[in-house]
Formats: sequence, structure tokens, C-alpha cells
Amino acid sequence: MKRFTWRLQRVLDIKIKEEQIKRAELFEITQKLAQAQNELLTQKRILEDIINSLAEEHPRNRLDKQELFLKCSAINDELIKKLESKVKEIEKRQKEKINEVLKVKKFRKSLEKLRVEAKTQYMKEQEKLEQKEADEMTTIGFARKIIQRNKADSFIG
Repeated sequence: MKRFTWRLQRVLDIKIKEEQIKRAELFEITQKLAQAQNELLTQKRILEDIINSLAEEHPRNRLDKQELFLKCSAINDELIKKLESKVKEIEKRQKEKINEVLKVKKFRKSLEKLRVEAKTQYMKEQEKLEQKEADEMTTIGFARKIIQRNKADSFIG
């Protein structure tokens, strides 16, 4: 029996590699997102700690520190807004990459299903050919026996 070959196998192999590459890219984006979210959380926590420490200060000492904090808070707010926009942009890229991965995965699954169907059809055809060949061999064998009997009967009679 000859070996099963599927003409779309190369396309399937390419799609599998493409899916792996896109998954790796998605992983990188997810890492960047986690890093940006961590950085944002750290900045917010630093501000909360400063505000909490100011609330615990003695009123005389607190006024000077509050004035300095308020001057620096504009810079901190701007940094937080930049980090928030960076997180949103990375989330957007992540969603796009997820869609790309899902699209490639769906295409790959379709190709794999086609391959299974083609292999099943191939196996059925091969079984039919083998059965046909076996039937022919049986018929030839039977015909030979009949011919040999006829020759044997003609020699005897």
C-alpha cells in the first residue's frame, strides 16, 4: 500500500509555525502589559504611602511636606496618566494579537479536519483496491482450478 500524502500538508505546517510565532508574540505583549501594570500600581502605591505618611505627621511638620508633595503631585499625576495610557495601548495590542492567534488557530483546525477527512477517504479507497485485488486473485485461482479439472477430465476421458 502506498503512503498517504496530502497536498495541503505544507500549508498546515506553515500555519502551525505561524500560530506558534503569534503565541510567542502574545506572550511578550502580555509580559509587557504585566510590567506596565506593575509599574502603574507601584506609582499609585507610592502616592498612597506618601499621603498616608502625611496624614500621620504632626500638623507643623505636615504643612511643609504637603506643600512639597503638591508641587510634585502634578509630575506624579502626569506619570500615572502616561502609564495608564501605556497600559491601555498594550491591552489594545494584546486584544488584536489574541484575535490574530484565534484566527490562525481556527484556520489550522479547519486544515487538520480536512486532513483527517482526506486520510479517511484515502484509507477507504485503499481498502477497496485491496478488496478488489483479493477478489481478482480469488477469481483467478478458482478459474485455474476449473481449467486444471477440465484438463484432467479430458486426459482421463
